[in-house]
Amino acid sequence: MKSCVFCSILQEQIIFENDSCVAFFDKSPVSIGHLLIIPKVHKETYFDLSRSEKMDIDEIIVRAKVDLDQQYSPNGYNIGFNCGEAAGQSVFHCHCHLIPRYDGDIKNPKGGIRGAIPDKMNY
Repeated sequence: MKSCVFCSILQEQIIFENDSCVAFFDKSPVSIGHLLIIPKVHKETYFDLSRSEKMDIDEIIVRAKVDLDQQYSPNGYNIGFNCGEAAGQSVFHCHCHLIPRYDGDIKNPKGGIRGAIPDKMNY
């Protein structure tokens, strides 16, 4: 297995943790409060996760939202996984992006996650 940057997350970087997952701030955030949530055991994509790991990711998303709401008061969130190189995955350890969104952070947010393919964002 290739070396994985997420497999060597330092304990002091961890913001949230449960039985199978941890969360930490993205080192290249797209907004203030951008978190990554990963399984502790190396799994390449969302589709490789167990049901329990998926539930643990969801549990951290809910906990993190409460904390991010209190700290940063975002106006919305994007939640997503990039699964496979064609989908933009560049670190091949499954990770969920929890991205706080703020009024005015982009000119027209309509389409949200559809912006992954910019020509399909506006419909």
